[in-house]
Amino acid sequence: MSPTPAKPGGTRIPSRRTALRGAFTAAVVTGTAGALFPLLDRDPAATARPAPAPGPGSGSRATAEEFAEMYRGREIRGTATVVPAGAPADDRVAVAAEPVTEIRIDGRPLHVMRRADGTYLSDVRHYESYPTLLETARAAVDELGSARLAPPAAHHM
Repeated sequence: MSPTPAKPGGTRIPSRRTALRGAFTAAVVTGTAGALFPLLDRDPAATARPAPAPGPGSGSRATAEEFAEMYRGREIRGTATVVPAGAPADDRVAVAAEPVTEIRIDGRPLHVMRRADGTYLSDVRHYESYPTLLETARAAVDELGSARLAPPAAHHM
């Protein structure tokens, strides 16, 4: 390996490998910081919406959200129920409750997923999330227009 050539003033020029390594490191650090900034910048108290715990006499389920309405000529119904995930392993560990969601548009089920931040998205509007099931259902009706949801696919074995 030959030494790095010197400039006429006697200073060394960094090798191409050293310059590329530095640029790559800077890009990785910048990308990681950009990806983590939204997570670290938000106020957890403002965005956290814990699901209500089951109250006395409600059994093992508690309804977090329930609605039934006519919207743009379509009947939409939905529920979000909190089902306990299981008993705690010991006194120090609490097990999170698992929400079960269901939306029906004109009696046909709309697949809905709950995101980690507590918002919902559906198969019809899967690029945008909504804070409540009702808003998710209304957005799906807006997107469907006069079309109907396809019936659920039969599972063949």
